[in-house]
Amino acid sequence: MNFIPTPLAGAYLIDIKKLEDERGFFARSFCAGEFREFDLSTHVVQANLSFNKTRGTLRGMHMQLAPHEESKLVRCTRGAIFDVIVDLRPQSETYKQWFGAELTADSYRMLFVPEGFAHGFITLEDNTDVCYQVTAAYTPASERGYRWDDPAFNIQWPIQPLLISAKDALHPLFEERADVPAF
Repeated sequence: MNFIPTPLAGAYLIDIKKLEDERGFFARSFCAGEFREFDLSTHVVQANLSFNKTRGTLRGMHMQLAPHEESKLVRCTRGAIFDVIVDLRPQSETYKQWFGAELTADSYRMLFVPEGFAHGFITLEDNTDVCYQVTAAYTPASERGYRWDDPAFNIQWPIQPLLISAKDALHPLFEERADVPAF
């Protein structure tokens, strides 16, 4: 696998290395040894699948607080998404900065999201599937959400959302949260 650092410390785009022949190709999409070389968590406890019927579906921005903080390995397995992360580690040099990348089924590209980051995406095609492995089980009491259009982050989404859940639409602005993470 090729690990490509993003501008946000600890977050990586990951491209597979294809071994191709007349049958197609073979590639690893996860290798604990290679992840450890980059000091990335390999303790996967849950795998999630998100099916999205409509282009312009926005999910996010989500994270979990300690002691249930999580890293994620995100991959689009059908369709295409614009995947976004926001660094919410107060001690980080890139605190409240965001990074986004297009992930498509055809590219096989993945995004590693470290603990202390909020994560979300918008679908760029109908019938899009997103798979992600996480290092902590979903814990509702530790879940936090932040507005997708929060001026504190100024995320530049490539398209306007057409579909957002009521829960995601009602997340507070970052500056309104009394329980800002302390990673």
